[in-house]
Amino acid sequence: MRGNNFYGDGGVRLELTPTTNSPLAIDVAESTEMRIQRLTSENPVVIFTRSSCCMCHVMKKLLSAIGVHPTVIELEEDEIAALPAGDDVIPGGSGEAPAVFIGGARVGGLESLVALHLSGRLVPRLVEVGVIDDVVL
Repeated sequence: MRGNNFYGDGGVRLELTPTTNSPLAIDVAESTEMRIQRLTSENPVVIFTRSSCCMCHVMKKLLSAIGVHPTVIELEEDEIAALPAGDDVIPGGSGEAPAVFIGGARVGGLESLVALHLSGRLVPRLVEVGVIDDVVL
């Protein structure tokens, strides 16, 4: 995981390195799995992605249109396998990126996020975790 950058669309990408002196500093002894679990529990909406991922961009645009600016974590290729598997992943397989977590629970990839939105369940879930007020879209 790498240093901090700001996206042009208002989101923040967190790239964490063991040498950072920020409040987001990580313990080098912390495993990737534990770091992912900690980040999903500390941030209400998190997207884990690869560099230059167009699906992540679409996820951020959808969430931004609703008024949510997720924490975006860019993973190295060897860290992607540490993502917990969800319903959108083949059983027994490792996690895939991009993956969005809301309230600490894996929603899935882009298709799962869009399906949640189209079913009318995304906004109530975002309200439930406190990232937006109850709104009518």
